[in-house]
Amino acid sequence: MAETNFVDYVKINCTAGNGGAGSAHFRREKFEAFGGPDGGDGGRGGHIILKGNQQMWTLLHLKFRKHVKGGMGDSGGKSRSTGADGEDVILDVPLGTIAKDVETGEVLFEITEHGESQILAKGGKGGWGNDHFKTPTNRAPRYAQPGEEGIVGWKILELKVLADVGLVGFPSSGKSTLLSVVSAAKPKIAQYHFTTLVPNLGIVGHREQRSFVMADIPGIIEGASEGKGLGLRFLRHIERNPMLFFMVPADSEDHLKEYNILLNELEKYNPELLDKDRFLGISKADMLDEELMSEISVELGEIPHMFFSSVTGFNIPQIKDKIWETLNS
Repeated sequence: MAETNFVDYVKINCTAGNGGAGSAHFRREKFEAFGGPDGGDGGRGGHIILKGNQQMWTLLHLKFRKHVKGGMGDSGGKSRSTGADGEDVILDVPLGTIAKDVETGEVLFEITEHGESQILAKGGKGGWGNDHFKTPTNRAPRYAQPGEEGIVGWKILELKVLADVGLVGFPSSGKSTLLSVVSAAKPKIAQYHFTTLVPNLGIVGHREQRSFVMADIPGIIEGASEGKGLGLRFLRHIERNPMLFFMVPADSEDHLKEYNILLNELEKYNPELLDKDRFLGISKADMLDEELMSEISVELGEIPHMFFSSVTGFNIPQIKDKIWETLNS
C-alpha cells in the first residue's frame, strides 16, 4: 500500500433526496367531467448507500468528496400513477468499513462482505395522492401529502483492515521485514522508528496451495491506548484480526516486559482483544546463540513463543505452520 494513498478515515455530509409530492388530480374524461380523485403518490427520495467492494483497500476516493446528495423523487401524476424514485447514490467502500453518526458517535453498521449494501442516509417517502383521502363523506378531497424530507447529516467512515493475523509490536521490531519475506507485499523498511505509518496487507502462501492474509500494523508505543502518537488509529486495525502475532526483537533489553506492555495497551484500548488467539515471536534470532535462546525462554516461562529470523529464514516455515494451525484450530 502506498502510504500517501491509504486513507482510513473520512467525514462526509450526506443529503438524501426529498420524496416527491402526491398529486391532487381529479379524473376528467370525455363523458365524465367530474370524475373522482385519482392523484398518484410521489416517488421516494434517493438514498445514500454504501456497498462493499473487495477490490478496494482505501477510502481515498471519498477524502475530497465532502458532500453527497441523493436525487429528488418525482411528484405523483394522474390516473394514480406514482412518481419516479429519486436516483440513489452508491458509494463503493472497502470491506471493513464502519459507518458512524458524527453527533452521537453511534456505530450505524459495518460492511464486511463483497456486494453488501447498507443505507447510510434514507431518502424521504413520497407523499400520498388525493386518492388515498377519499371517504364516504368526503368524495372529492382537494389535497395531497407533500413528500418527506430526506435525512441530512455528517457521517464518519472508518476502515478497519480485514486480515487473518495481525502483527503487533513496537516500532522496528521487524514486522515489515517479516511481511516482505513471507508475502509479495513490499512495505517500506528502514532502520528507524515509525517507518510504517499505515497497515500493509500481504497474502501468505502456505503448504498445498493454502494461504492466509497477514497485516503489518504500524508500531505501537507505550500510551497508545490513551491516544499517544497515532495509537488509537493503529489499534483499531487490530480489532478485525482473529489472531494476533506479537513480535519482540532479540535485542530487546527485557523481552517479557515489552510483551506485557503490548498486552497492557491492547487491554486498555479494548479488553476483548485479549480473547483473541495470540502467539509470540522473537524476531532477529540470527543475533542469538542457543544459550541466549535458552535464557530468553526461561525468562518468558509458559508464554507460547518461537524464535525466528526473517534475514536468514530461520524457523520461517515453522512460524507459518503455527499461524495456520492456530487459525484453523
